[in-house]
Amino acid sequence: MGNCIQALSERVTLIASDDTWIEGNAIQQLHTTARLAGMRRVAGMPDLHPGRGYPVGAAFFSTGRLYPALIGGDIGCGMSLWSTGIDARKAATAKLEKRLGDIDGPLNDCWQPLVDELAPADVGHRQALGTIGGGNHFAELQRIDTVCDPQAVDALGLDLDRLVLLVHSGSRGLGRAILEEHVQRHGHDGLAEDSADCQAYLARHDAALRYAQANRQLVARRMLDRLGTEGEQVLDVHHNLVTRAEVQGEQGWLHRKGATPSDGGLVVIPGSRGDFSYLVAPVPSAASLYSLAHGAGRKWMRSECKDRLFKRYSPAQLAKTRLGSHVICEDKQLIYEEAPEAYKPVDSIIASLEQAGLLTVLAKLRPVLTYKTRGGCC
Repeated sequence: MGNCIQALSERVTLIASDDTWIEGNAIQQLHTTARLAGMRRVAGMPDLHPGRGYPVGAAFFSTGRLYPALIGGDIGCGMSLWSTGIDARKAATAKLEKRLGDIDGPLNDCWQPLVDELAPADVGHRQALGTIGGGNHFAELQRIDTVCDPQAVDALGLDLDRLVLLVHSGSRGLGRAILEEHVQRHGHDGLAEDSADCQAYLARHDAALRYAQANRQLVARRMLDRLGTEGEQVLDVHHNLVTRAEVQGEQGWLHRKGATPSDGGLVVIPGSRGDFSYLVAPVPSAASLYSLAHGAGRKWMRSECKDRLFKRYSPAQLAKTRLGSHVICEDKQLIYEEAPEAYKPVDSIIASLEQAGLLTVLAKLRPVLTYKTRGGCC
């Protein structure tokens, strides 16, 4: 247990086993972030990898100041898990894919009453609501493969004979616009917590959280409607956000960039699109800044994926996974960037967190059909 919680310095902690693959540049970014004014603690998760100046898969605790750049442009990105009425014993991937069709475009007029109900008013970017976006975002039908805690799974209302739906998306162009406006005015400097600029940012940040939550719900409902079934939201958890927090007696700001909260109940930690996802019960701990990994974590930079893989796999081959699932991704560049080989094995991520005493696995979820995009990355 002890060797999975590594103190790299007085302010920097890494949650990882000795054999977890962590890029050196990501570690350097942790140390750089720890030197920001007011930064008290930084914790890297086992899915840690380099970001644009700041690491992804990490949590940051500061006092007196908060840092919008640490959260990034996809404010509110997170995971939403839904039960569905689709019979897992009879689900045919080809039929599901045909019924699903294309969900990249804007919602039509019949969805607008629900959009008005769910989305925050007057924030714009309404055309993107109900769409997944690019990068590592996805919506995936899954089968409950292994149950470790039947009572907990049953309490969520999940039926082993029905597929579940996992949606990973965020605030789309809204979050990016909020970050760009901040950087134009303040660069990468933080904001003093008692300043008017800080309060203005937090108001927009919170609106982006609501937008992201609404977006995931609209994506899920849109898919369920296409598939001719009903469903219920079981979990919805952000992993890009900043919140007020108390850590070891200090009041301050807890930033999460690709770090799932461990202090708000059950969460799902997904693997790559050719790997399992895990439903887990977190164990809150100050050592991890009350956070967990948000996924498998990238192993390769996006720019190098196609060169590494195109001689081994065609896009059509990458659309079929070792687990028998199918990935809908007609953007040929993106399907290479999102290949399972570009990610760490999710089992190693879960194992590190288990050994650190930070979670208990409740169930293992097997992918059936993953939707990324029918057209260009958006």
